[in-house]
Amino acid sequence: MTEYGFYFDSTRCTGCRTCEMACKDYKDTSVDFNYRKVYDLEGGSCSLDADGLVQNNAYCYHVSLSCNHCEDPACAKVCPTTAMHKDEETGLVLVDDTKCIGCGYCHMACPYNAPKVNREAGYSVKCDGCKDRVADGLDPMCVTACPLRALEFGDFAELESRYPDAQVGNIAPLPEKGLTNPHLLIKECRDAQPTGDMTVKVSNTLEVM
Repeated sequence: MTEYGFYFDSTRCTGCRTCEMACKDYKDTSVDFNYRKVYDLEGGSCSLDADGLVQNNAYCYHVSLSCNHCEDPACAKVCPTTAMHKDEETGLVLVDDTKCIGCGYCHMACPYNAPKVNREAGYSVKCDGCKDRVADGLDPMCVTACPLRALEFGDFAELESRYPDAQVGNIAPLPEKGLTNPHLLIKECRDAQPTGDMTVKVSNTLEVM
């Protein structure tokens, strides 16, 4: 079985949010909900030394994140109706809206804040890896739209082989990869901080909630 996943090159990402907006437009999501989100991370400080010179160790980097279509998805584990499930052919984590009762357990369980309950529709919604585009041999819209080519999508085993130095999801503000084994490879930029680093600040908290 093919297991699809994403590769994210944080050395290329400028935080422009083109991936986010392209997804939003393609999926026609509401104003207050995105399937893909860009986190702005900041840390460090500036200070004056005894000679009056500025000493600077401040940093900033970005993380583009959607559903990671995990190997061991927490959302599917807690779903009481099996509406949230891994597709047998692609490994994509999908929602069967004919089974979903909108209980929100998937939202509460996911450490990446991927599924949300659409209260108007009455069921959970999330990134589906643009499965219809993928079935037609196309990339997900976020990958196609990225102007810096910071995103790739494909068979996860092939991505791991192509990028042996990339890490599986261990970058702040993401949780430890062992929670769900996300299908997300990340090439870390110079300023990237490791998972668990509590000094990193998400500067756009309201945007990514």
